Amino acid sequence: MMKICRDAHPYVETQCIASLRNAFANATDKYKGKYRIPSNRLMGYNYNANGCYYITICTKNREHYFGKIVDREMQLSEIGETAKLEWSKTAMLRPDMNLRLDESIVMPNHFHCIVFIDGNQYNMANASLPYKNSFIPQSKNISSIIRGFKSAVTAYARKHGIVFAWQERFHDIIIHDEEELNRVRSYIFENPQNWDKDECNE
Repeated sequence: MMKICRDAHPYVETQCIASLRNAFANATDKYKGKYRIPSNRLMGYNYNANGCYYITICTKNREHYFGKIVDREMQLSEIGETAKLEWSKTAMLRPDMNLRLDESIVMPNHFHCIVFIDGNQYNMANASLPYKNSFIPQSKNISSIIRGFKSAVTAYARKHGIVFAWQERFHDIIIHDEEELNRVRSYIFENPQNWDKDECNE
């Protein structure tokens, strides 16, 4: 399993993601030590390719813009509700990408989700061609999906005078099999219950 930092120098990571890395490390007993996040960036990977992706996006400075955890349940703020709503519209807004949304959670200062990119006109046409990284703006891939989602939430905040900002970059992990997928689903689902132990909880 490979992991990269999008929109950032490959060796730069936020404290929040480092904390998430520790959270996964602490869960090795539960998941029998099989789940880990390697530090190397997956270079040359075609991120419009069909596949399953685990995404994490943090708020700027880990501010608790999205709400709070009460009795191990997430209580969303207005901007938290907006983030949840905008993500739910992601597949509908991009029907040509053949997306499937899986487990997701809005936490006080970060957002987790799993998204599938199934076969579509963009990735099927180029499936047999070697992929090369490009410096031109990317579209019809994970970066464009997240960029659109973040922009929609930010636009709502500005329109309604809500103080809010995202972390500039986001993080993604390629999920390779069903066992791995179920581990990530469990981690996302249990995130609010484990908030007291989460190092992102400041």
